[in-house]
Amino acid sequence: MTIAAFCLGLAIAIAFSLWRQHRLYRQLRQVLGLLPRDAAEISLPLVSQLRRGIAQLNQYQQELEAELEFKEKLLEVAPIGYLQVDEENQLVWCNEPARQMLQIHRWEPAKTRLLLELVRSYELDQLIEQTRHQQQPSQQEWVFHPACADAASMGEVRSLTLRAYCYPLLEGQVSVFLENRQPLVQLHQSRDAFVSDLAHELRTPLTSIRLVAETLVDRLQPPMSRWVEQMLQETNRLSNLVQDWLELSQLETDPHKHLTPKPVELHSLIQRVWQTLEPLARQKELSLTYCGADSLWLKADESRLTQVFVNLFHNSIKYSPLKSSIRVEVTLLSGEDTSLSPVREGVEINIIDSGPGFASGDLPHVFERLYRGDPSRAQPPKSSDVGEDLRSPSVSEGDSPISSGSGLGLAIVKQIIHAHGGLVKASNHPETGGACLEIKLPSEYVNP
Repeated sequence: MTIAAFCLGLAIAIAFSLWRQHRLYRQLRQVLGLLPRDAAEISLPLVSQLRRGIAQLNQYQQELEAELEFKEKLLEVAPIGYLQVDEENQLVWCNEPARQMLQIHRWEPAKTRLLLELVRSYELDQLIEQTRHQQQPSQQEWVFHPACADAASMGEVRSLTLRAYCYPLLEGQVSVFLENRQPLVQLHQSRDAFVSDLAHELRTPLTSIRLVAETLVDRLQPPMSRWVEQMLQETNRLSNLVQDWLELSQLETDPHKHLTPKPVELHSLIQRVWQTLEPLARQKELSLTYCGADSLWLKADESRLTQVFVNLFHNSIKYSPLKSSIRVEVTLLSGEDTSLSPVREGVEINIIDSGPGFASGDLPHVFERLYRGDPSRAQPPKSSDVGEDLRSPSVSEGDSPISSGSGLGLAIVKQIIHAHGGLVKASNHPETGGACLEIKLPSEYVNP
């Protein structure tokens, strides 16, 4: 009886041991399936395979750590700032340029702290949240005002214009690249100040030259008088160019300061501008077609808006064929616009002609100052375009590659529309083949 009990216990122990060994081998195979393997390892014992796989995994981990260390050193010496936050907006890592731009002095790599505790920037925090929520890269430019530890250091702290590029990472993390735009802003300010000062200095001698030329025109006989008339025309053109530079500099520096908004009826304003340019349109037998509300009030600077339509109508008249029509389409935007334009509610104004239109290579640049397209890529104006000699030199034919204007007209148009919170876009109309200038003004400037 004792021997039978002993044998039964031994059998149970052996069975339990075999079961545990089988379970252990099954777990080892599962672990081995997660490790890198090659064909030569299949013939090795299971424990040897596991030992070799762990060694390969350790080597791979060391390679990843070395690569991560190399990339951190590379980002540390990069000329742009870089920082990374986790899913809870805690600062994981940042390089030295980012610490200098954002004035991060109380952060240690071993300690995680909320980014908002280290950097008091609402714009940066919102941009990171937007990137994490949309899972799409995003960017934003803003003026960063560093926090001051005490009142004595306020005079030493300087604001910076920064541009941030955010990219979503795994597990809710976000990486941020920072670009210091302050040197470029200062360069633009220096350029604008130089141009403004130069334009002011040129106005007095140009006025004197124009007065002398006007006096000589009446006292000289042909052919000498024709030379003086040409000099007078070029002097007027140069004076208008100087005035355009001054206006453009003022609009770029402080656009809202140079606007005087008041209620303006759009249809009446368009008709008044057309009547001003009607002598030019009559020589080519052009007509104006208006499609839209008969009474639509805008809150805008009337003189600036008049300047916009004078520039655009003048370009359309110059490059429209004989006996054609220039069409103005005015449409109210109800907020259901599915385009990517930020102006969803307001008014849209399209000015369409039947001229040669824009060259495809010129479309992205027509609103740039002093841009001139390639004359070989567009049809030149016909000899019957007598408006060529009568046009105001201050009006730029930016919508044609062949331009004799100052090259600033459409740049001024863009700045005026942007100052009103709107957008302007150039394209070729699919029906007429001519130029189509699209203006959108937001709803706060419209009172239908």
